[in-house]
Amino acid sequence: MNCHFCAAAPLTSAPNAARILYNRADAFTAHIGCDEASFPRESQVIFLFDRVISKRVTEDCVNRLRTAGLLALSLAGFLALLFGPALGVRAGQSSTVPDIDPHVTTGSKNAPIVMEVFSDFQCPACKTLFMTTNRQVLDNYVSTGKVFLIHRDFPLPMHAHSQVAAQYSRAAAQVGKFDAVEEALFQNQEKWEQTGDVDGTVAAVLSPAEMTKVRALVKGGTLNAAIQKDVALGKLYNVNQTPTTVFHAKGQTFPYSGVMSYEILRNFLDQLGK
Repeated sequence: MNCHFCAAAPLTSAPNAARILYNRADAFTAHIGCDEASFPRESQVIFLFDRVISKRVTEDCVNRLRTAGLLALSLAGFLALLFGPALGVRAGQSSTVPDIDPHVTTGSKNAPIVMEVFSDFQCPACKTLFMTTNRQVLDNYVSTGKVFLIHRDFPLPMHAHSQVAAQYSRAAAQVGKFDAVEEALFQNQEKWEQTGDVDGTVAAVLSPAEMTKVRALVKGGTLNAAIQKDVALGKLYNVNQTPTTVFHAKGQTFPYSGVMSYEILRNFLDQLGK
């Protein structure tokens, strides 16, 4: 497992009806390495009806992103056909998303679209998704009742402190401070990643009384079960990298690995909501 999205995975289990839609091995992808200070981000390109655009056109990154994103998202109706079987997810499964901890959710449970974000607090790509795209989703879709957002912990073994960070965030959620701690962990990721001082990072945004409760919960070890439930669910979805967002709408499931720009996600959500 890793926390970057370097290549489009082959989807050999796609049904015949969906073979008009496939991923090129050399398609533009998000590439975010854990040990990189800066990184390029580009969206997946999905090609339709075996038409591969071979014309080489010089264009800037913004235009290329926009073109790729709009092409991919115009095919939202086909994504369930292609990705659902590949992930072992059946249509209709989204109406009963399992093991939802209400302390780490935002928005209305009756929203027509559910977003499960499998995330690792020590993953730079997860930080990027949280600090950019998902903040705007909260403002424009979650707060308006269009999207129900679920945080899923998916700490990767390659990250020395991500399990501890997940424990502290879960403990903070129990005292009603998940949002503040999530913000603090991502905002100061580079600092506690180097020092391992997750406790100090969380303490900076909580009161002494809240911190006492959080430390007791972390020390008690009861939060690990909830974290492992998220990991197990992620494995059921075949999540093998962070971030991975799983969308549920109208009885269908749409997974997406990597960082999606807000412009692309906005178009996608609007299509799902129609």
